[in-house]
Amino acid sequence: MTYLDSFTPRTYAQAFGEFISHSPTSYHAAENIAQILHEAGFTRCTSTEPWSNADRAVMVTAGAVVAWQMPRTFTQHTGARIIGSHTDSPSFKLKPVATSITEGYSQVNVEVYGGPLLNSWLNRDLGIAGQIITTDGERHLVKTEALMTIPQLAPHLDRSQNDELKLSRQQDYHPLWSCNEAEVMDHICASAGIDPQQVAGTDLFAYDSAPYRIYGGPSGEDFFSAARQDNLTSVFASLQAFLSVAQEEVGHNDVLVFVAFDHEEVGSATPTGASGPILESTLRRIVDASAYAGEEGYWRFIANSSCISADAGHALNPNKIAKHDPAHHPILGGGPLLKLNAQQRYATDALGSAIWLRAAHQAGVATQEFVSNNDVPCGTTIGPLTATRFGMTTVDVGVAMLSMHSVREITNPADLLGLAKIAAAYWMGA
Repeated sequence: MTYLDSFTPRTYAQAFGEFISHSPTSYHAAENIAQILHEAGFTRCTSTEPWSNADRAVMVTAGAVVAWQMPRTFTQHTGARIIGSHTDSPSFKLKPVATSITEGYSQVNVEVYGGPLLNSWLNRDLGIAGQIITTDGERHLVKTEALMTIPQLAPHLDRSQNDELKLSRQQDYHPLWSCNEAEVMDHICASAGIDPQQVAGTDLFAYDSAPYRIYGGPSGEDFFSAARQDNLTSVFASLQAFLSVAQEEVGHNDVLVFVAFDHEEVGSATPTGASGPILESTLRRIVDASAYAGEEGYWRFIANSSCISADAGHALNPNKIAKHDPAHHPILGGGPLLKLNAQQRYATDALGSAIWLRAAHQAGVATQEFVSNNDVPCGTTIGPLTATRFGMTTVDVGVAMLSMHSVREITNPADLLGLAKIAAAYWMGA
């Protein structure tokens, strides 16, 4: 029995739910991944240190994390097998002046991060989490319990809301946190044991504090409902697959690379995003530590490499069938998705499809295809960025999801486990 065979769909979803609960922001997710891998025997590295003898290692940079497992022998035919995902999710980010007072109420000043389904954030129990950097350069990860909400106007005061809801990002999405005048940053700092006068900068975000739920169908496990599944579904699946391969001591011939970028929801053009240097610098340093150091060796290594870009995909919404392509109706429970787009919003081509299907066949997991309706353009992922930057075969995949970018997203437990099993098969050489 392999590591992943020890899970049932329910127990896997439960483990995933606990991971979500401990990962309210990209910074927490990255640190949790590093801690899990370190406990599994991976060396914790930093970019400023030499990586000698780091055959299994993990490195965190803010909200991004990259880890690798070296082959027993590095040859001229060695490449990288990469699974990429992202740690961030749509939310609201606190502004530098975090508190404003209105008629005696204290409100939290925020700006929209990414593209959340905004109305889903109304009337929720919201906490605040993220990183605080103090003037001594120390980094503090912080997380509060629920302390604020975005109240919606009652229908008695606006009868039009059930027919046409129009809300201002500035005025209406303005969380309320106290019935009195009180500075929210003072409260956050006090809960974390930080002197507010020593705060140099913050990256703090709202998060939904409600716990995950598993329910639905005769089995009671058709639906997994939780926050931040886009894209912690892929982060957790690739992490579990990475642990599985590490425990099985497979004699693979390639460098296995786990990478979870930050800032995908805002375009990836940051130092820790997919357009940044994290993955390239890691791959170059790995090659430069081998007998094939140099540009020739690096580009031969890249030519032997491939990447699975794992992100969430759209399941058919039965209430809005016309928004989906008539010939492609992926559903929850039908298996993870192969995502295709003629405009290359997804990087999948026929070669990438073959990589995915071989791994799915080896794992014994059914898959589905997602193609968008021609009148409803799809979003994009880190896949095209990786393919463009490295020129390697890249395939876009992910778990089918309802209510994507809502504060609560819905997936299927069997699909979640299926993605992890396919990822493990890919890393094992399928």
